[in-house]
Amino acid sequence: MSDQRPYAALLAKGDDRKQRIVSVAQRLLIRNVWRNTTLGQIAQGAGISTAGLLHHFESKEQLLHAVLDARDTYDDLNADTLGDVPEQVERVADRYRRAPDLVGMFGILLIENLDPNAPLRERLLTRQRDAVDIIAEAIRQGQLAGRYRADLNPRVKAVEILAFVHGMETLWLFDPSIPMSDVFLEYSSSLARQFAPPSSAP
Repeated sequence: MSDQRPYAALLAKGDDRKQRIVSVAQRLLIRNVWRNTTLGQIAQGAGISTAGLLHHFESKEQLLHAVLDARDTYDDLNADTLGDVPEQVERVADRYRRAPDLVGMFGILLIENLDPNAPLRERLLTRQRDAVDIIAEAIRQGQLAGRYRADLNPRVKAVEILAFVHGMETLWLFDPSIPMSDVFLEYSSSLARQFAPPSSAP
């Protein structure tokens, strides 16, 4: 498989200006959506000229990929693909609080790239399918270890979990006052009950 993050190297050097540009782009994306956000607005928010921005990112599309690279890197650093699935779902709420711009902008990007011709369509579709595979494999491993019920369909459950997480992202963008932690705790507790194998007690 080819590198899914062609612009990650742009952020790997720790350049403060690049990081500032990406951070501003994330915030404006949430406020204006990507189609209505201009390079000039991003440059102004970062305290540089448009020409200065283009020195670091050659196009709006390249910057868009860099914004998603930042979210992917954050996810990788905070993921525990070997841990208990219900526990991992519960911890997602903490990630909302720690990095609201990253979470919020991802929800916007999903919606904006529903169009088959959208710039991130294929990348996000591949990312989504990979996420289903990762969660499904974690469930399968739990089944093999005897921690989860053997009659669960791992892929169906993985899609359900992702649908819940993305739905919560959208609701949270619409109304940040929702009791996010309580909802995630309730859902993860429900998953734990569903995943639990039948008792061996008589």
